[in-house]
Amino acid sequence: MSFEYLADPESGPRWKGILPGAPEAFFLRRGEGERALLFTDLFTVLLSGDETEGQFGIFTMDAPKGRLIPAHTHHDTHETFYVVEGKVRVHVQDRDGTKTSRLLTPGDFGFVPAGLAHAYQVEERARVLGVATGGFERFFQQMGTPTDHATLDQPPFVPDFPRMQAAARAHTMDFLPDLAWPEAGE
Repeated sequence: MSFEYLADPESGPRWKGILPGAPEAFFLRRGEGERALLFTDLFTVLLSGDETEGQFGIFTMDAPKGRLIPAHTHHDTHETFYVVEGKVRVHVQDRDGTKTSRLLTPGDFGFVPAGLAHAYQVEERARVLGVATGGFERFFQQMGTPTDHATLDQPPFVPDFPRMQAAARAHTMDFLPDLAWPEAGE
């Protein structure tokens, strides 16, 4: 892992600039993209809102089995879950207040529109392809920490509360700590 950008944050990680930052054709090889570690999960941005004129971003999440990601809502971000490997349980509270959950396994897809409270839990080490409203893919980089390391074999990064709040504000989302999911496991 490269840490030279910690001494000079403006230089950024080695992957800085790998995406063109404008609507231009480009290609990535397996394992390439802009990576950030958030808790124990590795997020890789493959396409950002910069390349799609704000329409959408595409990212992957590689995550070990873990605890429930707390309930939250995105005010203006639609989010998808396409499970490539592993098992992920997605919890959603519909507009009428009904809470449901669905266990997604390889090949399964889930969609959570903007404004719905939701949470998820990786029940078996997973790789997920996500698509979200353009710009949201930067949330993982803002709340997490950039990394040049392309695997989960690295120490977790636990953001402090002010960093979490700043990332949530920047991406118009709210954490809902009092919202519980009856079937959620710890």
